[in-house]
Amino acid sequence: MTATSSYHTPNWRKWLGIVGRLPWIWILPTAYLFFMLFLPTIALFIKAGTEGPERFWNIATSDIALDAYRVTFGIALITAFINGVFGLLIAWVLVRYQFPFKRIIDAAVDLPFALPTSVAGVTLATVYSENGWIGSLFAPLGIKLAFTQWGVALAMLLISLPFVVRTVQPVLTDLEKEVEEAAWCLGASKFQTFWRVILPSILPATLTGIALGFSRAVGEYGSVVVVSSNTPYKDLIAPVLIFQRLEQYDYSGATVIGAVLLSLSLLLLVLINLLQAWGRRYG
Repeated sequence: MTATSSYHTPNWRKWLGIVGRLPWIWILPTAYLFFMLFLPTIALFIKAGTEGPERFWNIATSDIALDAYRVTFGIALITAFINGVFGLLIAWVLVRYQFPFKRIIDAAVDLPFALPTSVAGVTLATVYSENGWIGSLFAPLGIKLAFTQWGVALAMLLISLPFVVRTVQPVLTDLEKEVEEAAWCLGASKFQTFWRVILPSILPATLTGIALGFSRAVGEYGSVVVVSSNTPYKDLIAPVLIFQRLEQYDYSGATVIGAVLLSLSLLLLVLINLLQAWGRRYG
């Protein structure tokens, strides 16, 4: 026993000595990330792993879960790329043009950050329902916006838009106007200047905004639960399915679906980040 203790003690002292020499500005954020991010994530996977491989697979690949994944990730990806286009256009207008009430519109872009998601859902349901200002225009055509997958898409578009705008806007602000003027002097058209000069510079920021918007849309709950019908095999998303499992005291089902949702989100974020790195390298 004494020999074993004397063997291991120097190792512990060595690690404690290394940690003790680290600056506090490094230790504090690392500890914060560990307890607030990494530890809950590890705990979720450990809890999900206690269900056993067969039961885990049955819960994760049930028909209702697979359809919830399809709705969640499919609509989140589509809305992220839509906001990638329109967010870039909004950032371009805010940076390059002067017009009345510009500051008000610029501040309004951040409204989804401050607006409670449940309030956003109520607002969308009011405007896009069959009796709403916009929904009533589509109702005679047989198109129902609220309480369908369209409602899910509207909610995800609203809450993820600021990420693209605020990521691209500072890059456009720092872009030198002389580079564009040089391209025009060399005979390039406005489209060629944008495609060959401007877009490569803002592409990494745009992809970053898309990735942030996508991850935000995947985890959205408050607005979607209000503006959709939350019906299985129709417009039920994975976060709402997890909450329904918790309401039914099915903690194992909620944990497994949460672990799958987290794993798929991390995988897609890695792919998007690789795409972003490619754009930064070859753009």
